Amino acid sequence: MQLKKNNLSVCLSPALFPFYNNDDSIIVIVDLLRATSVISTAFEHGIKDIIPVKSLDEAKAYQNIPNHIIAAERNTKIVEGFHFGNSPYHYMETNIIDKTLVLTTTNGTKAIHLAKENIVVTASFININAITEYLKQQDKDVVILCSGWKNRFNLEDTIFAGTLSNFLIDTNLFKSNCDSLLASQNLYMSGKTNLFEFLDTSAYRNRNNSLEVIRDTKFCLNPTFKSNIIPIFKKDRLIPLKVG
Repeated sequence: MQLKKNNLSVCLSPALFPFYNNDDSIIVIVDLLRATSVISTAFEHGIKDIIPVKSLDEAKAYQNIPNHIIAAERNTKIVEGFHFGNSPYHYMETNIIDKTLVLTTTNGTKAIHLAKENIVVTASFININAITEYLKQQDKDVVILCSGWKNRFNLEDTIFAGTLSNFLIDTNLFKSNCDSLLASQNLYMSGKTNLFEFLDTSAYRNRNNSLEVIRDTKFCLNPTFKSNIIPIFKKDRLIPLKVG
């Protein structure tokens, strides 16, 4: 007897999300460079929970609350007046254990709010294996939502979507009739031998070629550790769900 297969699709931009959402799908948010990599890094280094917010004013509202860290990024740079930004290294080099991170970014935190009526999880190369195992167990359709760049397509999220799609299709639990998924798989296959070099001429790499962003990019594409934590959105925040 053939097992039922759930549908898997890739949405290449938040602007396209209404055409993909069926209200019962799990939405996997990807903002590889760098928000979802930051989220996984922060959880792995002991943050208690993460409140993603859309605006700077919303983030500032938490600045005097004990045990809260506020972080803000716009257009790849830390926002003036904030001590934390969108670099994974900010959360490795500081004691964040049992604190709450309030995070706002150009794209990723907005994508989380766009999909929050669904089950929402976030993914990066740090937790790609855990995400695969989690989705195998859920018996639901899955949409991989690329946060993109201000509602536009970007290469880095799409490459990750192609990688995760390969992992999920290989489980034999998912089916797809989605050209965006095929395109993401083809892009990943084109660049997989050296993703950093493949993205050399990408819009992201050309927005900011500072040493910090180059270091962040290399880490996000080839992280130095793996995590078994699934960041899952509950009420107003992401909480850590451990797999295995």
